[in-house]
Amino acid sequence: MSPKDVKNIVLNIISIVSPDADVSDVKDDEPLRDQLDMDSMDFLDIVMELRKRFKIEVPKEDYPKLATLASCVSYLVPRFAGLNVDAATG
Repeated sequence: MSPKDVKNIVLNIISIVSPDADVSDVKDDEPLRDQLDMDSMDFLDIVMELRKRFKIEVPKEDYPKLATLASCVSYLVPRFAGLNVDAATG
């Protein structure tokens, strides 16, 4: 799966767990929580959605690696490798 596909998946999940968030102008290198006014529960919901929809486990010690959109993509691209996932539907 391409980095662009993973980015779209992350943005889609954010829009599901935080429906009021405007994901149309998310900057790659700024903390997601700051940009989208997300709290820790929103962040945990993102992690849970990754597990539920894609069977991707993110250990608690790796949570800081999901701080920005760019770091999410870098962290998740290898984890999506080999998964048979339609990026549009998840």
